[in-house]
Amino acid sequence: MLVKFIEMILPTLIAILELMGIFVVAVSSAAAFVRYLKGLVSHTNADVKFALANGLATSLEFKMAAEILKTVLVREMNELMVLGAVILLRALLSFLIHFEMKQIDHTES
Repeated sequence: MLVKFIEMILPTLIAILELMGIFVVAVSSAAAFVRYLKGLVSHTNADVKFALANGLATSLEFKMAAEILKTVLVREMNELMVLGAVILLRALLSFLIHFEMKQIDHTES
């Protein structure tokens, strides 16, 4: 009974997490673009790269949470290998974005 409940509720939860990640990318991209435009108009140095990288890193966390939950629904080894590759790529992207954020933070201080 618990297995049936998990199989019924998990796809919805995964979809919600994926949508949250998409929403974070859209909002942080729009906010970074607005910040960039304000910097062009006011001729000030805005931290556009850091704000965008922070939003992308947050989005990747939501997307990775969804991928981890997908592992519960995996039935075959091929699916698990594809899912593992996706998780590995997203983790690598997250690491690279955090590295870039540290580089931006060090150059500004």
